[in-house]
Amino acid sequence: MTSSEEPVGHFRLVGAVAGVGSGEIPQLLSGTDFIDVTALPDTDAALPTSFDTIKTRLQCSPPGTYRGAIDCLLKTVRNESVFALYKGATPPAVGWAAIDSLLLGSLHNYRLFLIRHGFTETVPGSDVKRLTLAGHGIAGLFAGWTSALLATPMEQIKVKLQLQLQRSSADRQYKGPIDCVRQVVRAHGVLGLWAGFTGSLAFRSNFLWMFGSFEALMRAFSKLDGTPYAISTPMADFLSGGLAAFVYWIMAIPADNIKNRMMATPHSLPKPSFVATVRQIYAEGGLRGYYRGLGPTLLRAFPVNASALWVYEGLMRVLGAEKASTIHEECA
Repeated sequence: MTSSEEPVGHFRLVGAVAGVGSGEIPQLLSGTDFIDVTALPDTDAALPTSFDTIKTRLQCSPPGTYRGAIDCLLKTVRNESVFALYKGATPPAVGWAAIDSLLLGSLHNYRLFLIRHGFTETVPGSDVKRLTLAGHGIAGLFAGWTSALLATPMEQIKVKLQLQLQRSSADRQYKGPIDCVRQVVRAHGVLGLWAGFTGSLAFRSNFLWMFGSFEALMRAFSKLDGTPYAISTPMADFLSGGLAAFVYWIMAIPADNIKNRMMATPHSLPKPSFVATVRQIYAEGGLRGYYRGLGPTLLRAFPVNASALWVYEGLMRVLGAEKASTIHEECA
């Protein structure tokens, strides 16, 4: 768009389309499904799912069950076989593309909304306008909250399936994701699928850090232009996505523990409150209890999220999406 134009005022679907690609193309490349991260920090399946299963068990098992991530891995494989690492893989494989689409589609629209309402600044040394760093963070916050609507039921089913320790499917309470949904709905109604929603909101609030730090890193890499250390925009996308994932998870892991504990509660018991879960985790493990599962999470964070955001940003350029970093560029 030219310098005299303003960002379009209607709802835009381009971010949602690119969001689907950011989940599906890394899956084809790596054999995995982010986001939540996944997407993004939620993208889970195959290799990422094996890490996610270990993380969930470290977070939700009684204190003393595992000495650490390696001990959890060895006990899981020894007692249940290697395929146990992929319990709970079906819900994210089916639903994460939709969640990524909602997350990143709403992110793009929130960015444009904030631009229209004055959350802009001038790029140093030019008259180009761009969304402020605070604006990128706020857009990430609202996008995270929006994606929680779809992510909460998917994550609850995934967590419940991951915590079944029986080797034989015949001995498990839930025979699969459909059976798990059926039992939860029978016990608590349809809204029972959104148990742990407050935990999910707290967890997904941290997309503020994800997208705020991503933009900050992109700006830092742009300062290398004209020097021997300059890198291409796609490479900057890749590196910024991976490094921003570290920022995201370091900030988000306490809320992730709370969310997963809430979702792990058997459906035969009353749904726990957010505050009660916070107190329970602290009583069992102190402040360290909120950081259970951080190790496995960081191991998968860089490659999964670097590839996801590399694809997303690349598709946004190909599709001619409006710019948020520099809003006075031509776009379709």
